[in-house]
Amino acid sequence: MNTREKRRKVAPKLTQLAVEAVQPDEPVRVENVGTRLLLPETGMKRLVRKLEAHQVDLGMQTEELHQAQDAVETSRNANKLLALEIGMRKDTEDSLRMALKEIKLLQERLLAENLLLQYEVAQNFNFGEIIGHSRAISQVFDKIEQIAPQNATVLLQGETGTGKGIVARAIHARSSRKDRPMVTINCTALPANLIESELFGREKGAFTGSSAQQIGRFEHADGGTIFLDEIGEMPIELQSKLLRAIQDGEFERLGSPRTIKVGVRIIAASNRKLEEEIEKGSFRQDLYYRLNVFPIVIPPLRERKGDISLLVNFFVAKFNKNTGKKIETIPKETLQMLECYDWPGNVRELQSVIERAVILSKGTSLRIVDQFDTSLKASKTSDPGLKSLADLEREHIIQVLQKTNWRIEGTNGAAAILDINPSTLRARMRKFGVRRTSP
Repeated sequence: MNTREKRRKVAPKLTQLAVEAVQPDEPVRVENVGTRLLLPETGMKRLVRKLEAHQVDLGMQTEELHQAQDAVETSRNANKLLALEIGMRKDTEDSLRMALKEIKLLQERLLAENLLLQYEVAQNFNFGEIIGHSRAISQVFDKIEQIAPQNATVLLQGETGTGKGIVARAIHARSSRKDRPMVTINCTALPANLIESELFGREKGAFTGSSAQQIGRFEHADGGTIFLDEIGEMPIELQSKLLRAIQDGEFERLGSPRTIKVGVRIIAASNRKLEEEIEKGSFRQDLYYRLNVFPIVIPPLRERKGDISLLVNFFVAKFNKNTGKKIETIPKETLQMLECYDWPGNVRELQSVIERAVILSKGTSLRIVDQFDTSLKASKTSDPGLKSLADLEREHIIQVLQKTNWRIEGTNGAAAILDINPSTLRARMRKFGVRRTSP
């Protein structure tokens, strides 16, 4: 009898044993009776044990059944592991996608918060509107703290654009007069014939065209602070009246004999060396002494380059807000370039450069559009034998005036030769301290 016939013969017995081996709710299926029996895993194990007990001859060895069962279990376990691995891979891919998404969101948030944090850092190193932590500017902070509570006159000296007006506001804001007005007078912005009436006021009819009474700046500042910006440009003929107002707190309106008394604090500022103006005869020495009670020198930006990074971040945040732009990063190379420049226009020039860059930058990174010649140094480091443009202009004006015998107006006057208005020439003469000397 061959193996196939043996398997057919034992098939009924095998099926009976299989039914007995499995649980009532477990399926039993015989395919090609006598050749293939499909049972659940637990049923197969019990069947093998029954076959061994009954010594049924299936045309195969019991060991082969065990091997077959082991193969089935191995395959099943492999399938389970594969399914588990596939599930784990899917979970890992989903986790990576979520992680990448969170990283991107976090990166955007960090970039958005970067300038805000830098702005807050700048705020921690400011004094009112003054930004910085360098030793040079810290000394200015100390002097502001010392003098602000006092009523003493302050003289601020420094180059154009260093922030003298900001320092003046900081002093006023920390003084006992902070609730009273701070009135600013720019001595270079007022025509010579109007400075006196602007400072001290005028009565109706005081001069041709004065159809109404005018209250002067000193009266408006009563109880507060008056800031005399660019005091070095004050016409010398008015300096004695200003000295009296500062020293005694009294003056008369233009066109009135009545004396007016006020209580104001004086803060003056100049980008000129007033000692040199005294030597030129364009500034009164006694007025200088009265103003120079508590001098504060504002350092130029080239002497506090450690503050440039703070200033840049402060201005970027400020102009982001003003323009609606979203500049979030400042390249390191950009900061290095800005720190290598000497900034002859000081903080005011830096502010203009950053405002222009914020407006023109595309995207979220600051792009400086200005070209800087870092080889150029401040005028103080140049050849001492060279004269400044202002000195050359002053000398030329004097030469022309001497040639015209100090005649300003008329077709043969100095103004006509210089091709400027007489009022402009007079303003420049005041600016340069040009006066006719006695023969």
